Amino acid sequence: MAEQFDVVIIGGGPAGYGAALYGASAGLRIALIEKAKVGGTCLHVGCVPAKELLETASVRRAIESAAQFGLTTSEPTLDFGVTQTRKQSVIDMLHGGLSGMLKRRKVTVFDGIGTLGADHLVKVSGGSSGDVELTGTHIVLASGSVPRTIPGFEVDGTRVVTSDEVLSLQTLPASAVVIGGGAIGCEFASMMSDLGTEVTILEGLPKILPGCDEDITKIVLKSFKDRGIEVRTGVTVNGHAPTADGTVVQFGDGESIEVETVVVSVGRRPLSENLDLAGTAVTISDRGHVEVDAHCRTAEPGVYAIGDLIATPALAHIGFAEGILIIKDILGEDPDPIDYGKVPWCIYCHPEVSFVGHTEASAKEAGFDVIVSKHRYSGNGRALILGEPEGMVKIIAEKRPDGTGGRLLGVHMVGPWVTEQLGQAYLAVNWEANADEVAQFIQPHPTLSELFGESVLALTGRSLH
Repeated sequence: MAEQFDVVIIGGGPAGYGAALYGASAGLRIALIEKAKVGGTCLHVGCVPAKELLETASVRRAIESAAQFGLTTSEPTLDFGVTQTRKQSVIDMLHGGLSGMLKRRKVTVFDGIGTLGADHLVKVSGGSSGDVELTGTHIVLASGSVPRTIPGFEVDGTRVVTSDEVLSLQTLPASAVVIGGGAIGCEFASMMSDLGTEVTILEGLPKILPGCDEDITKIVLKSFKDRGIEVRTGVTVNGHAPTADGTVVQFGDGESIEVETVVVSVGRRPLSENLDLAGTAVTISDRGHVEVDAHCRTAEPGVYAIGDLIATPALAHIGFAEGILIIKDILGEDPDPIDYGKVPWCIYCHPEVSFVGHTEASAKEAGFDVIVSKHRYSGNGRALILGEPEGMVKIIAEKRPDGTGGRLLGVHMVGPWVTEQLGQAYLAVNWEANADEVAQFIQPHPTLSELFGESVLALTGRSLH
C-alpha cells in the first residue's frame, strides 16, 4: 500500500523545502522527495556558493584599497583552494541546519527521483530510500532547473564550464570568456576579474543585464570597463577550437579570442523531463515549463507546480513565496496571487544592483506620465567613508498635475550594499505608497539608505542636500 500524506512534494530546493516547512508549520503531513541534497541549486550550486566567492572578491578589493585608509599591506595572493573550502563549510552548515529543521517539523524526506502518475500516485526510485510509492491529497512539483547549454560548446569541466562547474574550480583561469551578460554572467565576470582573471563578456542582446534600467546598466558598464572587463554586446558565438592551453572562441563576424576557459552562462532550463506525468492532465510548454494558473495550480486537480519549474522569475525568494502561496491555497485561505511585476531583484556583481517595479522605459510604455528622481552615492557620507562612492538611486513615480511625484512605480539602485537596501523600496512600491507618504519617514545618518530617503524627498518638490 502506498503511504498517504496531505502533501507530497517532488523537489527539495527553495520552492519545495519552503512549501514543506510552511505546510508542516500549519499542521500538514508532508513528504519531500529530493534526488541529491535538500537545498537545491540555490544552496549547493547557485546563490550561496556564488555569493561566497563574490565576498572573497570583495575582501581582496578591500585589501587592495587599504592604503587610502593609512594601512600598509603587501600584495594579496589568492589560494583559491582555501576559498573553496570556506565556501563548502558555509554550504555544509546551512545544509545541516535545513536538514535538522525538516526533521524537527516532522517532514518525511525521501532520497530519490520522484515521478507522478494517475490518481496522485508518486513513485520514488534511484536513491537510498529505495523503491517507494506515495500518495498525496495534494501534489507539488518543484523539481527545479539545470544550466542551459548552447550548441558547439559541450561542457567538459575544464575548457568549457557552466555555473555548476565554475563554482567548484580549485584554481581560477588566467583568462576567460563569459557567454551571457545576464545577472549570473555578470556576477561570474565580476568575481573572476576581481580575483585576477582577464575576462571578456559576449552577449547576444543589445545590452547586458536585460530588465535593468538603462541608467543603472551604464554605471555597471563603466565599472566593468574601468576594471578591464571587456563587454561585447549584440554578438553571436559560433563555436570554439581547443588549443594546448585553452580554446579559441569564434564570435561575431569572423572575430575570435583565445582564453583558458569558457563560462557558459545563458540561463537555466526547467528540469521537467524526469517527472513522467503519464495519466495526468499536467501540461508542459515548448520551453519545458509546467503550465499553471495564477495560484500555481496545474490542469490536474490537486497538483501544483512552483519554483524554476514554471515560467516565473527563477529566484529562490520567488520559490519561497510560491511555496507559501500554494500551502495557503491548499488550506483554503484564498491567497492573493503573486504580483511578479513587483518582486525584488538583486544582482551581486560589483557594483551591486537591486530593483523593484517599473524601469523608466517600461513605465512610459505602460502609459504612465512619470517623474524621475536620481541621486548618486558620490554625495552620500557613508559611501565616501566606505570608499565606494560609485552608484545611484533612481526612483520612478507617477507625475501629479503639480509636477510632484505620486505613487512610486519603480526603484532602481546600483552601488555599495544596495542588495541590503532594497527592503523599504520594495515595501513602498508594493504598498503603492506616494512619494510624500514615504518622505515622512526618517532615515538614520550617516547611512547608505539615506540616499533613498533623499531621492524620495526630492519628488515632493523640496529637498535637503
